Formats: sequence, C-alpha cells, structure tokens
Amino acid sequence: MQGAWEYRLLGGSGLKVPVLSFGAATFGGGNEFFKAWGSTDVAEAKQLIDLCLRAGVNLFDTADGYSDGRSEEILGAALKGRREQVLISTKTYFRIGDGPNDAGTSRWRMRRAIEASLKRLQTDYIDIYHMHAFDALTPIEEVQDTLQSFVREGKVRYTAASNFSGWHLMKSLDVADRHGWPRFVGHQVYYSLVGRDYEWELMPLAQQEKIGALVWSPLGWGRLTGKIRRGKPLPEVSRLHKASDPGPQVPDEYLYKVVDALDDVAEETGKTIPQIALNWLVQRPTVSTIILGARNEEQLKQNLGAVGWSLTAEQVAKLDAGSAVQPAYPYWHQRNATERNPLPI
Repeated sequence: MQGAWEYRLLGGSGLKVPVLSFGAATFGGGNEFFKAWGSTDVAEAKQLIDLCLRAGVNLFDTADGYSDGRSEEILGAALKGRREQVLISTKTYFRIGDGPNDAGTSRWRMRRAIEASLKRLQTDYIDIYHMHAFDALTPIEEVQDTLQSFVREGKVRYTAASNFSGWHLMKSLDVADRHGWPRFVGHQVYYSLVGRDYEWELMPLAQQEKIGALVWSPLGWGRLTGKIRRGKPLPEVSRLHKASDPGPQVPDEYLYKVVDALDDVAEETGKTIPQIALNWLVQRPTVSTIILGARNEEQLKQNLGAVGWSLTAEQVAKLDAGSAVQPAYPYWHQRNATERNPLPI
C-alpha cells in the first residue's frame, strides 16, 4: 500500500525511510532568505512533528546552514524526549562564520560542524549526514576519510551527498570503495515536474550504484501550488517574492504548460495540484523519500494526502508530456541510442 506508512530502503543500505519526510528549512526564519520560507518556532514545530508522527512520517531533514543553525536548534528542541522514534538528516558545507575555514567540507571544518550540529540537535548521533554541496578545494579522500571516522565513532549512521554532479558523486563512491569506507547511500536532489534535469544523468547513476534520492523542493520552489496562473499576480504569501533568484529558474510559459496538464489530471482525480505533483514523484525510479516543507498544519495535511493512491499510467504519461523539455548535450544525443543505453524511465 502506498502512503505515509510506506517505507522504502535508502539506496543500497538497510535503512528504511518513509516515502514522505519533513523538511525543517521553514524552522527559525533566521535571515531574510529563510524568512521567505517560514519562521516556525518550537511550539509550532512540535505540532507539525506530532502530525507527521501520527501519519507515519518519522524522517526530519535540516542543515546547519538553515537560518544559521536555528533550524537545527528548533528541531532538536521539538524532538526532545522522542529521539528514538525518529530519523534525523542534516547537512554541512555552506559558510557559517567569517574565518577562512568556516565553509566547505575539510576535515577541520567538518569536525567542528558535526559537533555543533549534535549540540544544536540535542543528540549524540545523526542518522543521515549529507555533504550539502561538493567541495572542489578539499581532496575527496580527506572528505571520505573524515566521514568514515564519524561512522566508526558512532556519530553518523549513514552518509549522503546533496547537489552533486554525476562525476562528483561517482568519484566520491570510487574513493570510498577503493579504501573500503562507507559509501554514500543517498543523494538529496532537486527534482520536480518543472525541474526534471535529475533524470538526465543522476537518475541512471543512482540506479546503477543504488543511491536513493531524497527529493527537495518537490513543488518546484513553490510554483506547483496551484496558485500561480496565467495573467494572475503571484499569491501574497510566496517564497518567490524574495527568494526566487537563487532558486531554479522556470520560464513562465513552460510553467503554465505543466499546470495545464496538472489541471487536466486534477479534474480526472479530484486531487489538488500539489498532491498530483507529489504523487508523480512518488512513482519515479530511485526516489526513496520526498521531503515536504510546510508553514502550517493545513499545508502539511494537504501534502500528506499525496499518497495512499496512484496516478494511472495514462495520467503519468500526460504529465510526462506536459513537462518534457529538450535535454542538454550529450543527453539529447543519447536518446537516439537507447537500444543499448535505455532511458531510466
């Protein structure tokens, strides 16, 4: 049965994660960028977590760079007394502090970062520890050696990447395999009906190497809420007002084309636009979990309704066609050579 009670293995690991998980980037609102996402406090966070746990959602994702650590602090406080009921995922890479070593994933930085995250989260271990981005200035051997030491010390259960390119991910796996170190079992990626680049290279790599996708921003940076329409202004409450520039760019006409396809399916199913967009993702290969963000209980309840049912093959095909784009080279060329190089979908 599909639903929030469905659990999937995270890549090639033995860890089961819920098909839907909760992202705490809306916790804290510690600066102007994250205020556009949300400013959830501890009391509100407890209510959202209670709702998640009742639905079977037990994985909570954050990062030390979310609101300068405030997201981790609020999540840790809200989870106090129920740590053993949940899985915690956090990340490091982005700058915290003004020093020359206060960014990236060097051994010096990661040692400080993990101790700070553990303290803020009020825990002595992290279930899934992500490299939030690829650090091209630090040798991959240094990164992987540091991560394996965290696993050996019991501070980290599983390691993962986030926002890596194909060669970043494959090189990291190769170094880990060569030394017999724990390999990445997950990759936190941007993937949505208006952002399907993940399918070009990262999805085939994930299939081959058993890397589970943890999908962030599954509603296209707030574009697939059903509130953005032709000829209408942005809704008053939207992250796009203040945080659209650093996010994925989506041409207006392309977005409207995708929404048209979603509207057709919504009429057939009686489901909402966000529920359909999320259900489409649930059915994609390599997806282990979809990270939901929600400012309030109403949003969270609606998003939790994205599972427990399935789009038909015809409806999936309609959404595929409505969101199709010409991929970049060499991927468009590879689509002419599928006899011996089949597409992942």
